[in-house]
Amino acid sequence: MDHNFSILFFIFAAAILLYAALLAITKDYRMLPYRATVSVKPKDSKQYTFQLAKVVALVGLAIGAGAAVALWNMAAGAIVMIAGTIASLWLGTKIVKN
Repeated sequence: MDHNFSILFFIFAAAILLYAALLAITKDYRMLPYRATVSVKPKDSKQYTFQLAKVVALVGLAIGAGAAVALWNMAAGAIVMIAGTIASLWLGTKIVKN
């Protein structure tokens, strides 16, 4: 059985989680993409960056969970990845709004 899809998405999830960790540790607003820093002007940029790091970590975990399921069944892994990403983005909007 070929596990290239799972390995690729494990690496992708690890990169996303590393970015989320860097955002959470440094709380540096300038680490966000340029368009995000121009379009969003938060009151407290450190708190906003930390909340956004939580959302990015949730998305990374959803992708990692989908990759883990894809080790056994590719179709189920893709479904878990898509549904988990949608659910984490939905939950993330609630985190950032608060």
